[in-house]
Amino acid sequence: MKCIAIDDEPLALDVLRNYISKIVSLDLVQTFDDALAGADFLQNNNIDLLFIDINMPDMSGLELVSRLENKPMVIFTTAHKKFAHEGFELEALDYLLKPIGFERFEKAVNKAVERYQFLRSASVHVSDFIVVRSKYKVVKIGLDDIEFIESMEDYIKIHLLSSRHPVLTLMSLKGILEILPQSRFSRIHRSYIVPDAFVKSIQNKKVKLVSGKELPISDSYLDFILSWKNR
Repeated sequence: MKCIAIDDEPLALDVLRNYISKIVSLDLVQTFDDALAGADFLQNNNIDLLFIDINMPDMSGLELVSRLENKPMVIFTTAHKKFAHEGFELEALDYLLKPIGFERFEKAVNKAVERYQFLRSASVHVSDFIVVRSKYKVVKIGLDDIEFIESMEDYIKIHLLSSRHPVLTLMSLKGILEILPQSRFSRIHRSYIVPDAFVKSIQNKKVKLVSGKELPISDSYLDFILSWKNR
């Protein structure tokens, strides 16, 4: 797994470098003692696992993670217990209190390895389902069960045909589109994605789904009308 570490304390970074070097499943790409530089790197590079301190100048680790559009797995490191709740609200994989012992570090990494292997094996069947994180667990969703997907600020709601309760996950519409088959799903609005097969009709810049639900088409996505008619 490709990983990076962000911590404004040089000694804390040295500890992480040492621990990571002992685990063959981890590939340390880079370390940062500046949160802003780390955030910039994450916006432009794909990383599997992020080790990040919470209490840093300029930008806290919590703020940095909450701003990421496509989040890697996250393990927070901090000297303060009071941040644990906020960390887990961001669906962090684990929360390590400093000073961090190697045994505790290895336990957190093993969680990441299990998650990573599960997600990779699930991606083989991407034509049938997707896998997302919701409420501290991994949820498998059949593509045929998705009624539509709705953006809710930093989260998205995946509305299902089989349940009245949508799946809420910390992801952007752009992020979910990257794991959905493009031949089956289309974005019609800054806030909505629909499965093409469930579109019953289009009228007055509105999509009517087979379920009866109506959703708007924004001017930026009017090309969907033409592409849908030609399918």
